[in-house]
Parts: sequence; C-alpha cells; structure tokens
Amino acid sequence: MGVDTNLRKRIRAGEHDAFGELFDAYARSVYNHAFRLTGDWSAAEDVVSLTFLDAWRLRDRVDEEGGSLRPWLLGVATNVTRNTRRAARRHAAAVARLPRDEVERDFADEVAGRLDDTEQLSLVRAALALLRRPEREVLALCVWSGLDYPAAAEALGVPVGTVRSRLSRARTKLAKHVKNLEPPTGRGQMRGDRITAVGPMREGNR
Repeated sequence: MGVDTNLRKRIRAGEHDAFGELFDAYARSVYNHAFRLTGDWSAAEDVVSLTFLDAWRLRDRVDEEGGSLRPWLLGVATNVTRNTRRAARRHAAAVARLPRDEVERDFADEVAGRLDDTEQLSLVRAALALLRRPEREVLALCVWSGLDYPAAAEALGVPVGTVRSRLSRARTKLAKHVKNLEPPTGRGQMRGDRITAVGPMREGNR
C-alpha cells in the first residue's frame, strides 16, 4: 500500500520517472484490455498510446491515497476506446460520401486481416459483437482483466451493483450467442464456460 500511495503522489506531481514506472507496470494490461474491446492489434496499440497520454493529462485527478492504479488506467483505456470508435465511425461515414470513382479503403477487410483466424476466436468475437457496449466492457474488465467488482466499478465510474448486473447479463447472453453461432459439425466448438480462455492471457490483480 505504501508503494502504491507513493506512486500516486509522484504521478500527481507530474514526475516523468513515475509515469515510466506506471507504463512498465501496466502497459501490457492496458494493451490486452484494448484488444479485447477492439479485436484489432493495431487499434489496441493506438489505445495504449492514447491512454497514457490521457493519464498524463488527467494526473491531477488521481487520489493520493489508494491502491493499485490499474483500475484507473483500464477505465481511461475504456473511455479512449469509446472515443476512437466514434472517430472511426465518423471517418468511415466521410469516406462513404466520397465519389464512387475515388479509391475507398475497405475497413472490414483491414480489420479481418489483422484478426487471428482461428475458429474459436472468430466465434467468440462474433458473439461479443452481439452484446451491448456496457456488457462488453464489464466482461473485458472482470473476466479477462481480472478486476473484482469494486475495481471494475471504479474503472467504469458506476456502482458495484451495476457491474454485477451487467456482468451477469453479459455472461448469459455471450454463452447463448456462442452456442447459436457454433457450426453444425461441432468443429471449433466452444461452450459458455470456456469463454474465459479465449483472447490474450488473463492478468492477475495488481
């Protein structure tokens, strides 16, 4: 606790070395979380960069007392992902309005080319796309990033009860969607209780 409190104070003070320590400790965790939300390795890298830029800008909002800064960073990363998605949609809409003789960038093909082509991962991503955004976010934080309910609530800025209810709905819906999307042959088959094994390795609480 003392180490975490000292780091918080140094972050608030704007110490560059402290931000270096913060990056070294949590960049991988932020990257994995961003990938789970975007399904795109390149987009996840952009989210990491923007997350730590925002963390620097928002450093005066860090409480001096407290534990790990990981929940706070994952909350910043979640907001960054929302913003980048909105920007991507606006850009795609602008491209769609270009004259037809212009060369248009096929975003669907670009994203698909960067995704792991294993059947299981594709199946889960398709199922995740059917969830509401708040459900995807709480699933990524609690199941894959390993945050407990209070930490996830801190990251999202919502009550603990909201995290519990969203996670319950997300688990139920995701298991149902995965089952419905499974190929008839059973090849690449997954069940709801195996969903947590898909994606980058789950991090432990820090």
